[in-house]
Amino acid sequence: MYHHITGVILAGGKSSRMGMNKSFLTIDGEFIIERIAKLTSSLFKNVFISTNTPDEYEFLRLPTIQDIHYGIGPLAGIHSGLQHSTTEKIFVISCDVPLMNKETISFIVDYPTKKNIVVPKADGFVQQLCGMYSKSVVHSIESIIKESGEKKKGCRVLELVQREQSEIIEIEKVFPHYKTNTFLNMNTPDDYRFIASLHTSHLSLR
Repeated sequence: MYHHITGVILAGGKSSRMGMNKSFLTIDGEFIIERIAKLTSSLFKNVFISTNTPDEYEFLRLPTIQDIHYGIGPLAGIHSGLQHSTTEKIFVISCDVPLMNKETISFIVDYPTKKNIVVPKADGFVQQLCGMYSKSVVHSIESIIKESGEKKKGCRVLELVQREQSEIIEIEKVFPHYKTNTFLNMNTPDDYRFIASLHTSHLSLR
């Protein structure tokens, strides 16, 4: 278990394409957020849930943190996680990657680098919502927010990754235990049905 890194679960998305809160989709009768919470808690001593609706997640019995800056998407969750964490680094994971596993997270956390951000690249994309961020990037986040102006456009996590000294791991090439679809996330009902079909024959859109 990692004591020097705080786990931060991003559960604040609008889920507009899904039509409901993705956190409460179920697989095998268990909420997706429960799966992610158990996984994260099995690896990190301290875990936060980043959400602006904390009452919804009381049943998980994990501390919640709210955005300091509203309306800028997951970058706000990373910022808040870094500000609230008592550790120098946080491991960020979104709530919609139910096929994620301990081995992959450990590989990312233990990857030998001194860079401020460590994120994997898989399926042709940088997976910026499943990686490590150091407190030293807070200034860059606040610069991005300031530059975005009142409309809060352009506050992308990928912008932060590109600005900072980031380690982008070609995980499919260097991690011998990589499993296909590990980073598959759920944005639409079809995504959910596909992911559920990979794991179980029973699913519930409720």
